[in-house]
Amino acid sequence: DVQLQASGGGLVQAGGSLRLSCAASGFDFSDSAIGWFRQAPGKEREGVSFIRIRQGTTFYANSVEGRSTISSDNAKEMVYLQMNSLKPEDTAIYYCAADRTGWGTFNIVWYNYWGRGTLVTVSS
Repeated sequence: DVQLQASGGGLVQAGGSLRLSCAASGFDFSDSAIGWFRQAPGKEREGVSFIRIRQGTTFYANSVEGRSTISSDNAKEMVYLQMNSLKPEDTAIYYCAADRTGWGTFNIVWYNYWGRGTLVTVSS
């Protein structure tokens, strides 16, 4: 069975940091792209960052560029999102998702598998 499990969310003050983790299993991880998305209350789900696993190429949305780092541990089939200098507007449920083609994008329709999210709350 395909599984994607996001973890690491929590309550943090503005300016703080969190490291989100995504545990993947049940598909060809090394040939996939893994994306992080978030959805704030009343808003659409938006792409935050993604990584093409085989190439290690990373991409960031403008909203988190310079404050976040996505990385992967291919042996463990894990993807991480380190978020620094957090802002109240970063408050959302964060999801990880897998694109079997390995290309990745910020468009949610490309992703085949989704995990349950983890809540990030940034207080001002």
